[in-house]
Amino acid sequence: MENYEREEAQLLACLFPSIAAQLRGMLSGLYLAATALAPAEAREKDPELDRRAARLDQNYYQLLRLVNCLSAAARLDAQTPLPIQDCDLVGLVQETCDEAEQLAQLLNLELKFDCALPQLICAVDPDSIRQLLFQLLSNAFKFTPAGGSVTVTLKRQDDHALLEVADTGCGIDDLQMKVLFDRYAHKELRDPPPHGLGLGLPLCLRIAEDHGGRMMAESKLDAGSRFTVRFPIRHANHSNLSDGMFDYTGGFNRALLGLADALPVEAFAIKNR
Repeated sequence: MENYEREEAQLLACLFPSIAAQLRGMLSGLYLAATALAPAEAREKDPELDRRAARLDQNYYQLLRLVNCLSAAARLDAQTPLPIQDCDLVGLVQETCDEAEQLAQLLNLELKFDCALPQLICAVDPDSIRQLLFQLLSNAFKFTPAGGSVTVTLKRQDDHALLEVADTGCGIDDLQMKVLFDRYAHKELRDPPPHGLGLGLPLCLRIAEDHGGRMMAESKLDAGSRFTVRFPIRHANHSNLSDGMFDYTGGFNRALLGLADALPVEAFAIKNR
């Protein structure tokens, strides 16, 4: 059974990126056509046109986010090192939370960043850390009802950095907790469309492991969930070169892209960009 699962993971890692590459080309053509039919100037003058175009944009961003997950699936079985560089984690996490805060307000959620550190320099891949955080925020936004809160915490514990995302949402049952980081292999436990592949948390786990760390989850039904990423504080004299890339934004709003599955259509209106 273990060998079968290993072979299946290798097949997915090879197949998904190839599918994603083909889909990305088709999506680019569709987006260019849609932009020509509903340019920003026309949308600003016509609220009804903007409302219809926002729905199209929402679907486009959701599809692009799915394509990115398929592309990143290669990381699940890859041994390619990340292109790490010295980075201020406080600034990186603060910036990501700032980008997501306005979108949280559209869901009537309070997003808080709790950090007592003025700065925390650590060798990381900024794009991967940002993607991990957007994935955890997306999950928190999706499963926290209006009026709830999501708290991002960054702190130092000895020679390790701890990044936590906690919510006051519906929580996770025991059955899903057992396979939380490999739900893509359990189709009966995947979320319904449009967010149903179950690749997000396995990719987050891989990002944590690629930084020499680990990821933990705790949850209580009707009380919320907490995800903690713990990795060593290291420093790099130079950036490692790598062809690996987790995230692709193509010039699009990265917060909208990272949170596309969790947002209402209003988030994609011109006035909220």
